Order: sequence, then structure tokens, then C-alpha cells
Amino acid sequence: MVDVTRTFTVARPLDEVVTYLRDFANAVDWDPGTQSCEQIGADPVGPGTKWHNVTRLYGISTELTYELTRDETDHLTFTGTNKTATSVDDMTFGTSDGTSTIITYHAHVEFNGVARLADPLAQIGFGRLADTVERQMTAALAGR
Repeated sequence: MVDVTRTFTVARPLDEVVTYLRDFANAVDWDPGTQSCEQIGADPVGPGTKWHNVTRLYGISTELTYELTRDETDHLTFTGTNKTATSVDDMTFGTSDGTSTIITYHAHVEFNGVARLADPLAQIGFGRLADTVERQMTAALAGR
């Protein structure tokens, strides 16, 4: 199991931050492992919207189908699944001054079957990756 959390502040209003992050296709800009992420279907983004995500981490590529499973003005959850793992990206949002947004990003990955043997190494790798997510997400949101 992988479990990492980062809390950081970006200099953008909460509604802009949530609107941008709500479209998981934007993960190509803020998630260093995401190589492509395309919405499945053309409906407006909302609960139940799915994306096909291709991620490459430490030389290993994997494909997951992510779904928007929680869609609130201050809380988004995306759940990705494939045969090997279930990945949950959970983001909560707050504001302290009306112009900046506090983001708490929590990534949780449960490996299935023999893939569980990777848990200790994956925890170390994802811990390092979470620092990069914080930098890239902050930069992507600053450029909006």
C-alpha cells in the first residue's frame, strides 16, 4: 500500500483551482508520471466521468481508468483502477485570504495480488514523487 499526503498553498482563487483540477485530463500538466489522460466520452465533467490514464513511473508504464467519485466545491476524489491496483487521488481545498488556495493532496494506492510485493519500494518512490507533484501542480496553476 502507498499512502502520501502533501499540503501546500497556491496563489489562485479556490474556484479556479477546483475547476482546473476537476478535469483529470489536466493531470498531464501537474502529475509528473502522467503521459496521457483523455476523457472517455464527451459529456460535461461531473460525478461518474471517466478518463483513460497512461502513467510511466520508474520505467514502468501502466494504464488505469479513473473516475470522478467525489465532486464538491472543496473536495475532489478520483479513483483509478486496473487489474494490478486501485489508486485514489483525493484533494481537499480551503482558503485563508480569498486569493490563495490551500490544497491537501492525498494519494493512496492499493496493489492487488503479487503486485503487493512492490509495496515497500512503491512507498519510497511515491513519497519522492509527491514532492514533484506539489511543485508541478503549483506551477501549472500559477500559469492559468
